Amino acid sequence: MDIKQIFKNNQDWIAKKLQTDQNYFEKLSKGQTPEFLYIGCSDSRVSAEDLMGLEPGQVFVHRNIANMVPNTDLNSMSVINYAVTSLKVNHIVVCGHYGCGGVLAAMQQADLGILNPWLRNIRDVYRIHRIELDSIHCQEQKYKRLVELNVQEQCINVIKTAEVQKANRQRNLKVYGWVFDIHTGRLIDLEIDFDTIFEDITKIYKIAD
Repeated sequence: MDIKQIFKNNQDWIAKKLQTDQNYFEKLSKGQTPEFLYIGCSDSRVSAEDLMGLEPGQVFVHRNIANMVPNTDLNSMSVINYAVTSLKVNHIVVCGHYGCGGVLAAMQQADLGILNPWLRNIRDVYRIHRIELDSIHCQEQKYKRLVELNVQEQCINVIKTAEVQKANRQRNLKVYGWVFDIHTGRLIDLEIDFDTIFEDITKIYKIAD
């Protein structure tokens, strides 16, 4: 694609928005009040606003390889802090997707250089759930299940944070685990039992009243 086409697309997009609402950009410039923090994968095929059916300003988005939330990653932690304490989001979604290259790479026994430390977090998920995963003989099903378990463990990492613990007690903030089925376009709610996980996690990781 010619890079000039991007700017042509931008002009077309502006015209389309103004045709619908002449004050669209004036309203957009006044600030953001998103209800959701969406933590997803950087995969170019997955767009948070599109798959959720939301508009700019309604969802605060953080994306990285394989939708990870390592508690040692200052990027992820800063996003959560800002979204929860400043933007006052009430819903945090961790959304993985089937066909995730990061999860597939983590399943391979290969040296991937600078990616190794990042993928090690996914391999830790495999280690935690090794008995279940090793009992699955179909590689495709094992791969999909690791995608789901990775989402679950990243939800747990979100719940470990002080900001989320405080916000849950102050305004009932919730954390959700979803998977986007890239083959059908469907969003799948993994029905993470937030209350049970929160109670269990805070027995050890409670760092906020």
